[in-house]
Amino acid sequence: MRQMEFKMERTGLLEVGDVLPVTEYALSNSYYYVLGRSYAMSANYTTLERVKTQNGKTEAKVVDIKETPKGFYVTVEYEDS
Repeated sequence: MRQMEFKMERTGLLEVGDVLPVTEYALSNSYYYVLGRSYAMSANYTTLERVKTQNGKTEAKVVDIKETPKGFYVTVEYEDS
């Protein structure tokens, strides 16, 4: 199991234990991921850090939601085959 962190703009959208789709999007030289229906977005990942997905999608389980001075962060856990 691997973990990934997403930035969320506002709280109350997700709960620990929720299982949500993760969708991959490509930029010119990196990739980023969107959690659920645009609830949160990941940082950019290089090709070597890319998540192994099927057709650009995978599912992840929310394991932690925290508030920091920079905003809300969601940690998810997913199977990386």
